[in-house]
Amino acid sequence: MPKKKEITKNAKVDVLIVGAGASGAAIAYSLTELGVSITCLEQGNWVDHTNFPSTKSDYELHRYSEFSCDPNVRKLPQDYPINSEDSPITPVNYNAVGGSTINYLGHWPRFHPSDFRTRSLDGVGKDWPIDYETLEPFYGINSNIMGVSGLSGNPAYPYYKTELPPITIGKLGQTLAKGFNKLGWHWWPSDATILSQEYEGRSKCVNAGTCDLGCAAGAKASVDIVYWPLLKRKNVELRTQCRVKEVTINSNGMAGGVLYYDSEGNLQEQKAEIVVMACNGIGTPRILLNSKSKLFPNGIANRSGLIGKNLMFHPLSGVVGIFDEPMDGFKGPMACSILSQEFYETDNTRDFVRGYGLHSGRYTTPMTYALGGYGTDKLIPWGKEHRKSMEEYPYLAGLTVVTEDLARESNSVTLDSNLTDSNGIPAPKITYKVDENTKKMIVHGEERAKEALLAAGARKIISSGGDVWWRAGWHQMGTARMGNDQESSVVNSWGRCHDVKNLFIVDGSIFVTAGAVNPTCTIQALSLYIGDRIKKNVENLFD
Repeated sequence: MPKKKEITKNAKVDVLIVGAGASGAAIAYSLTELGVSITCLEQGNWVDHTNFPSTKSDYELHRYSEFSCDPNVRKLPQDYPINSEDSPITPVNYNAVGGSTINYLGHWPRFHPSDFRTRSLDGVGKDWPIDYETLEPFYGINSNIMGVSGLSGNPAYPYYKTELPPITIGKLGQTLAKGFNKLGWHWWPSDATILSQEYEGRSKCVNAGTCDLGCAAGAKASVDIVYWPLLKRKNVELRTQCRVKEVTINSNGMAGGVLYYDSEGNLQEQKAEIVVMACNGIGTPRILLNSKSKLFPNGIANRSGLIGKNLMFHPLSGVVGIFDEPMDGFKGPMACSILSQEFYETDNTRDFVRGYGLHSGRYTTPMTYALGGYGTDKLIPWGKEHRKSMEEYPYLAGLTVVTEDLARESNSVTLDSNLTDSNGIPAPKITYKVDENTKKMIVHGEERAKEALLAAGARKIISSGGDVWWRAGWHQMGTARMGNDQESSVVNSWGRCHDVKNLFIVDGSIFVTAGAVNPTCTIQALSLYIGDRIKKNVENLFD
């Protein structure tokens, strides 16, 4: 019988953060004010910005290999597989210092005040135990650090000021804006963590349109270049290539720390006074469910049975118009031009509750368009149809329908009984269905998108026909939601687990509702807020 490997035991730290992405970096920044020892474990490594695919002549091909948004395609050493056979939407991410901010698109809208009160306002979902006003100052702090380009005064929100002017909306945005104006619908330049001018030593956007392949210019705010230099100066320890297996539990019912595999496959133990989970809405429940003990046989902090339940995405669809003039849609950031929130709130005259946004998306480069379409998420056919489609390519302008997902316990993250990562840790399994409310929302959104494109001058419309894009899995929320009631939530109003009072969660897992906008802005505001609450309650933190 082979000899069992010894577990390396590391000196105890005050705060241990699992994950060095958007949420992990933000809470680390907040907690540095305590003057305590902070260690962050990241399963990925640093990414060399000088070697991004966007710097290479064959950059388009990298979307389908080592820089794919889908870890099941990417299959890098730091990735773990995800079983999404029971879901029309595939969860996508990036595992590295900076997390998915490495290849996200920088779209940066805030949640609306109504997103926190859907039960009170519309009779669906649950109300958050906090509100927009609570997070507003932390939105501001984070925007200052990240560097947000936008136009202040958006009437869809309470007033707030952006750091920089908006990035150019381009000919595509100007054309679509005319359509919205003709219909009398709301539109506004998109807030973006993409610089319209130099900011804090970073260069402005060069309009290459390769945002998802890494921004070599540094114009897109990824937390490895924005937060982590600040954290290094404050002596936050970052250990890379550390894959966390489980959170340990002490005999007193408190979290003891974590067990993790290092880059050599050796198992190490890291003890801590406080453990913070920041691994996204899939990764966090995966680790918590795998953290089984006599006290928590179904996973740590899971007496409610809700860890992994209520998974929410943003089901997407798209509509494309073909115009008589070139739209120059390849010029500028991929996802950030203008945004309409005309249909964001509940309207009792419609056959669904809550709403959606219409995002103008610039189109991708020719090869990417050929392989994945634009507004359809389908391969452009070969032959005569392919030639025709490619001839139409310069004349395209599209709108993406971004819907609000309603929480359902049946949509879930569980542990796969067979599939594991390279260290033998069970992989997550996704079970997810698009509900009828969302289906109605998508149909309505596609019809309104067609109206807007025709009003803008489109001569022909291409639609995905109500299909949901598989790539809608960027935004993973709700799998360890916050609330005051211990029976219907996992963490309290400031991210502390009801069952384990020194275990905190700060990523999208704790969302109560999904909104209909990209969540990263709100995730980081929440992380800063939770850090602030920890500091204010430090004397009686575990009471």
